[in-house]
Amino acid sequence: MRVEHIYRYPVKGFSAEALEEVALSPGECLPHDRRFALAQGDCAFDPAAPSWMRKTNFACLMANARLARIHTAFDPQRGQLALRLPDGPPLVADIRSPAGRALVEDVLTAFLGDEARGRLRFVEAPGHCFTDIPQKSVSIISLASLAALERAHGMRLDPLRFRANIYVSGGVEWGDFALLGQEIQLGAARLRVWKRIVRCPATEVNPETGERDANPPRVLREAFGHADLGVQAEVIEGGPVAVGDALEPLAPV
Repeated sequence: MRVEHIYRYPVKGFSAEALEEVALSPGECLPHDRRFALAQGDCAFDPAAPSWMRKTNFACLMANARLARIHTAFDPQRGQLALRLPDGPPLVADIRSPAGRALVEDVLTAFLGDEARGRLRFVEAPGHCFTDIPQKSVSIISLASLAALERAHGMRLDPLRFRANIYVSGGVEWGDFALLGQEIQLGAARLRVWKRIVRCPATEVNPETGERDANPPRVLREAFGHADLGVQAEVIEGGPVAVGDALEPLAPV
């Protein structure tokens, strides 16, 4: 299998950023992946004592499909977050400053309205990732498996509906599930595949329009007897991974 796409999602629930290459570190997510989140007004997340919380505590596509209509871009060197909402000029905020974070909070609270459950908080905690599972992982999707789902669904499904980090071509349909419990070589990094990814209603949302125009979890269950697409892998040995690199299973020692 070959790496076709690499993505990170700096703000939980918001748009993807494509990468040509990334450096993986042991036990970590992709750099800057899910680094930030918009905590709902009734969420008790404490940046001084961070702990994993379910996605519904934050602005997320499962509950807030309209987020797909916002395009974001993060510049880690300058600490700037750019947002382009459906209406109005682009906004650039320095999220290293309280004023910049407050600006993002104000704009997005107004955009979500009642869905915000109060005023949103733009949150970050050093070393913490706002992932859907407590463990830090790299998510991988086989495009062959996605093609099987598309045929069963009778429509094209943008890969970004599934918000994975790595998309690979080659191999057989659902062949990535056979890697469960195995170590793999991904570029210069070594990972251990440890979990299948159960798909939720967030995948119903078209990432271009923000409309719920498909139902991948239902079709997966009806056509294949499960609601899974893709796998989670823990980074064992770090190293660079680039588009075009191979994904290969490693034989047991």
